[in-house]
Amino acid sequence: MHRNAGKTYQIVVRSELSERYVVAFEGMEMEAYSGLTVLTGKVMDQPQLYGILDRLSGLGLELLSVQSLPEGTQDDAERSPPVTKPGH
Repeated sequence: MHRNAGKTYQIVVRSELSERYVVAFEGMEMEAYSGLTVLTGKVMDQPQLYGILDRLSGLGLELLSVQSLPEGTQDDAERSPPVTKPGH
């Protein structure tokens, strides 16, 4: 039995979203800096992932990366910057 179903994803978009958008991505940690927003959190299945991507698209945001993180990295990911930063 899988107690921790789903995978942890890190999604990076161009633009710094304000805290008012956190409701649109419930369950995801949101960090905005240097012209980017990084969403990190557990995604239970592909339909949920596509729902998040659809919301980002609906907001007119440029998707820079979507990365599935290794199991057990949720806590580490919340304390770390994205793995890759455009322009660095």
